[in-house]
Amino acid sequence: MSSVPNHTRRRLAAGELALGMGVRQARTVDIATIAKTCGFDWLFIDMEHSSMDVDLASQLAMASLAVGVTPLVRVPGHEHYHASRLLDNGAQGIVAPHVDTVEEAKRIAGACRYPPAGHRSMAGAQPQLGFASVPPAEATRIVNQEMLVVVMLETPKAIANADAIARVEGVDALLIGTSDLCAEMGIHGQLADSRVEDAYRTVIAACRKHGKFPGMGGVYETQLMEKYIQMGMRLILSGSDFSFLMAGAKARTDFLRAVKV
Repeated sequence: MSSVPNHTRRRLAAGELALGMGVRQARTVDIATIAKTCGFDWLFIDMEHSSMDVDLASQLAMASLAVGVTPLVRVPGHEHYHASRLLDNGAQGIVAPHVDTVEEAKRIAGACRYPPAGHRSMAGAQPQLGFASVPPAEATRIVNQEMLVVVMLETPKAIANADAIARVEGVDALLIGTSDLCAEMGIHGQLADSRVEDAYRTVIAACRKHGKFPGMGGVYETQLMEKYIQMGMRLILSGSDFSFLMAGAKARTDFLRAVKV
């Protein structure tokens, strides 16, 4: 049997940083190898804010498995099929947006794991097992074990419920969606606001208490990233293909426009 380990889960379990690259613009599978060469641990395949469909997201996930980058897919909603169709086709984890309550967290966790841990439907041979023929009990055990279920907390209500959400069995990580959190607080873009820092402390404390992994997205200013990592953040959405392309391209044109001719 050729099982594909969840590299990101192992890094997190060891207390290390797991660095993710958002994918919104890329449309070819070579983005997985690019991410690997650049030192990223996971792809954040974004189906909430991009136009990509299930087929393309699955192709990117399969390519990631092949090079040792963990494919995590941010699904567009909380329906069971939002998760299962990606997990059946290569994803090693799901990122669920806008999770405010324990009930929502339980629903998502249950959709992602096979019985008895959850209620995910059996789909036959698993990409994560190299499509090998594995006895169902063993296959479901391994796939459940390698799963990474991430819920995004993006409102003050979610932050207030962080401790209860972190207690939910089957939820592995709580990731703060900082941009939406700021918007909900009425402080658009004020990522250094003390209320944001308080939210980070709350989520980090809840994760430490219940053995979950704290994560962050939406913070890309280097000093703030360093600050929040030193506070305890470990699952780090480091930027996106779009932002990296824009930054590199703008730096090059700025240089060339400044050349004396």
